[in-house]
Amino acid sequence: MKKYFNIFSQVAVTLALSSNAFADAQLDLFRAARADNPSGVKSLIERGVNPNLRDEHGQTALLVAMREPSPRVIDVMVASAKVDVDAANSKDETPLMMAALKGQQDLVDKLLARDASVNKPGWTPLHYAATNGHISIMKVLLDKYAFIDAQSPNGTTPLMMAAGYGSAEAVKLLIDEGADQGMKNQQGMTALDFAKRANKGDSIELLSRGQAAAKKKPSDGKW
Repeated sequence: MKKYFNIFSQVAVTLALSSNAFADAQLDLFRAARADNPSGVKSLIERGVNPNLRDEHGQTALLVAMREPSPRVIDVMVASAKVDVDAANSKDETPLMMAALKGQQDLVDKLLARDASVNKPGWTPLHYAATNGHISIMKVLLDKYAFIDAQSPNGTTPLMMAAGYGSAEAVKLLIDEGADQGMKNQQGMTALDFAKRANKGDSIELLSRGQAAAKKKPSDGKW
């Protein structure tokens, strides 16, 4: 009996040590990501450290590298087949969404080359690109079949974000591409209401013209 107890104790100690070593390696991954240490990140991934786990703040190592920023680590992680480029943070924000928000065209292109998801439930990359009026990124996303009238959890569309926070150029692009100007969010606000609240004159003019044209159009869709 004593013999079996000793064996069990040895196994338990070995497992505990292995668990501690794994936890240390995971911390090393985040440290390497923050320090822009690409060789360290690559080595840890090759050793079997899961690059898609989240830290105590709900961030993956790739999102941590983007936040710093750590451009060399970003390149290593995006190139690694073991990295899930759609792994989101605790707010359901993906790397493509954050790159779109920051206007990082090169990174957007690399993520799309890895088949990062353009469409998802809730907030989308197009919402985030429209928020800051990043026209070239919006065009790329639309070319990749981004759903132009995607609705956030409260019903907000990319056009509403462009109208309230982005630019008139972003509003025009979405209108030209067929965005529904009459949609309302859960607060009953249209894109025009967003523009008026933000006092964005050019966007107000664009959206007002659109609404006027819609009122003149016969209900059967024929002129």
